[in-house]
Amino acid sequence: MATIKFKGNPIETNGDLPSVGSKAPAFTLVADDLSEKTLSDFAGKKKIVTINPSIDTGVCQATARAFNEKISGKDGAVVLYVSADLPFALKRFCGAEGLDDVVTLSSFRSTFATDYGVEMQGGPLKGLTGRAVVVIDENDEVVYSEFTGDIVEEPDYDAILGLL
Repeated sequence: MATIKFKGNPIETNGDLPSVGSKAPAFTLVADDLSEKTLSDFAGKKKIVTINPSIDTGVCQATARAFNEKISGKDGAVVLYVSADLPFALKRFCGAEGLDDVVTLSSFRSTFATDYGVEMQGGPLKGLTGRAVVVIDENDEVVYSEFTGDIVEEPDYDAILGLL
């Protein structure tokens, strides 16, 4: 179990993030058109998997906007925005914001949160995911894996994008 923070208060997750050097756990998530997407659908690309509690929070929205802006024009890389939000909410937000360079994926009918060790086991957001980023290379090896210092903080974009 990892211990993360929500507004300074410690919260346990169900496990640990995939470690650097390990093979990324396979997943099946739901895209905004209700199709299923798997890790293998993004084969041959560097994948920034940004894991978020809910698109309905300001920090999650800021993260989606920032990654959309920073990944634009970078060939061979994709940002996968993962949360438990329904695909409709993810599509609505990205459409309203004009975010075309982030692939939104819903974990609402998957074991993603458990498999990636990010499901919060307590606190007011129990059952949702902690805020984390996992970077996966073209061969599906984890090259970066980190929870933010607190769920209410954005990730270190420069460190993450430096891996591309």
